[in-house]
Amino acid sequence: MLAARAAARLRAIAQHVSWYVSAMMGDDAYRKYREHHESQHRDDDSAEPMLTEKQFWRDQTDRQDTNPQGRCC
Repeated sequence: MLAARAAARLRAIAQHVSWYVSAMMGDDAYRKYREHHESQHRDDDSAEPMLTEKQFWRDQTDRQDTNPQGRCC
């Protein structure tokens, strides 16, 4: 019983650490973009179509290359 609780606690900690690292690295940026676009432009026919994930990351990289800000590399 104690080993099962310890294993469950360890899994929960690992999930939290994974979420934190993912958020720090910006892995959730496309999800945030998609949620924003869906909530803000739902009924707006004049809005640009939502980017695919590949298009989003290409645009993100292009913007960072054009206007670098606080990157280590």
